Amino acid sequence: MIGDIDGFSLSWRRDNQKHEDPITLIGNAYDPAAREMNLRDLRYLLAVTEHEHFGRAAKASGVSQPTLSVQIRKLEDQLGVILFERSSKQAAPTAACLQIIDHARDAVAATEALLASAQSLRDPLAGRFRLGIIPTLAPYLLPLIFAPLREALPALELEPWEDQTEVLLERLRNHQLDAALLATEVDGPDLISRALFDEPFLAALPPDHPLATRATVAEADLTQDILVLSDGHCLRDQAMEACGQAAALGGALRASSLPTLMNMVAAGYGTTLIPGLAAGAAQDAGLVLRPLEGKPGRTIRIAWRAHFPRRVAVEAVGKAIGDRMSSFARGAASGAV
Repeated sequence: MIGDIDGFSLSWRRDNQKHEDPITLIGNAYDPAAREMNLRDLRYLLAVTEHEHFGRAAKASGVSQPTLSVQIRKLEDQLGVILFERSSKQAAPTAACLQIIDHARDAVAATEALLASAQSLRDPLAGRFRLGIIPTLAPYLLPLIFAPLREALPALELEPWEDQTEVLLERLRNHQLDAALLATEVDGPDLISRALFDEPFLAALPPDHPLATRATVAEADLTQDILVLSDGHCLRDQAMEACGQAAALGGALRASSLPTLMNMVAAGYGTTLIPGLAAGAAQDAGLVLRPLEGKPGRTIRIAWRAHFPRRVAVEAVGKAIGDRMSSFARGAASGAV
């Protein structure tokens, strides 16, 4: 007998489960004669699969762990298969779960698309709007745009999600985001993007650095001791492109966030490039900022799915952000940030 895990025993279900094809089981679950399957339980299934932990999945879902565990148990009973191999530290998806999960994800995405289509027919500028944003932009841009967005789109409920570009694109394609603010162009016909504003890069230096006495700094002069972010950040690749690929060899130190990178520079570990919107935070950290001779920078874009039914909402959000940042863009073009 297997002991109770998450408050219930699994042994009897292993002994009595039907050995049917998982796809057949999904179809049977929608049979009127079967117990009703609801979208909430499928979302719980996706959450546990993503986090591989009941506690973290419950927190992400906004419910208690016992509630989520009971609903997953009911879903397993309904499908007739064990979906997770449970332990005190992990909830690992079983082979059956891995076969079913894509269909559950498609069902959730299709239902949300249906609801979004209906919402857009009523008022595309009202309701929940999930906006992804990269970490090197979020803490500096969000405080500037929250108020203008509320004023321009009072019925829109903005839900920001901060993550690296690759994760944001995956969530966008999986219908987990409605749009994303990125610093790179998107690939593939399934996504569309529109430029919002340009953001220059600045040289960030310790106060006693030899380059701090110059009015402007050549990118090549930063190569020897430049510090960059860790892999996965688009700013890392853009800094390397601006200063040359040799910039990656400037040292063994890598930072996982822009604030950490700036603090490392302030402590005298080297130099770096920062995006213009981070200038205030950099000066607060005690860094000296200088314009770069080649005027490198990045273009901030808003991206969305090509067939997203609330395109008018994306365009309205993009316009509000672009209007708010127009003065910044003019200052950047003139060399003053």
